[in-house]
Amino acid sequence: MTPPLFWVDEVPAAGDAVTVSGPEGKHAVTVTRMRKGEHVVLGDGRGTLADCEVVDVSGKDRLTVRASRVEFATAPKPRVTVVQAIPKSDRAELAVDLMTEAGVDAVMPWQSARCVARWNGSRAEKGVAKWRATAATAAKQARRPWIPEITDLATTIDVRDLCSRVAADGGVVALLHEAGATSFRSIDFSTAPEVVLVIGPEGGLDDGELADLTALGGQAVVLGPEVLRTVAAGAVALGALGAVTDRWTR
Repeated sequence: MTPPLFWVDEVPAAGDAVTVSGPEGKHAVTVTRMRKGEHVVLGDGRGTLADCEVVDVSGKDRLTVRASRVEFATAPKPRVTVVQAIPKSDRAELAVDLMTEAGVDAVMPWQSARCVARWNGSRAEKGVAKWRATAATAAKQARRPWIPEITDLATTIDVRDLCSRVAADGGVVALLHEAGATSFRSIDFSTAPEVVLVIGPEGGLDDGELADLTALGGQAVVLGPEVLRTVAAGAVALGALGAVTDRWTR
């Protein structure tokens, strides 16, 4: 089993010792129950990881480690952004968790036309904060070098701008839809510098959204024979994409 991963602001250089405290230190000491002589990995969430040995444990939230090997992991290509229409509140974090474990690079929460959940004012700030916390936790669980970016709540104008830019730059914009005319497996992702997956709410993208984003270079794409829940679609699409590109190197 691979050593557990904990987040720090700055990864120590090889040979240096550092004390992990606060929430990460507490998790290491009281939840994971790390002991002197065991090994952990420290990461900054921006690609740098350090293999470390625990040299001291004190109190309930202080773990001192010494770094040995330090490596930088480049982000996978192509970059993948999922535009995720906001699911119902009790399932929203699950979507982010699954997409993070499946390797998403960025998630853009979107208040699409058919969303039942509504993020307004402070609720939007709280929702984005929860998604970011979920992404950090899921990335740690998955031993990912990179924590995916969670953008602020997007308007349809923001989504249009993203899709237009990626399509103009030679990327792929896939609008996941059960009635899509194009199959996911037929798309050539091999030369795409960037991929955007647009996922509607439980009611799906409405006709106006489909027409608008298609006009900007998007393709209505059917992922497979089953109709997926909005919280699962992103993770399934990321898995399919990893299998047909170099994003999954092992």
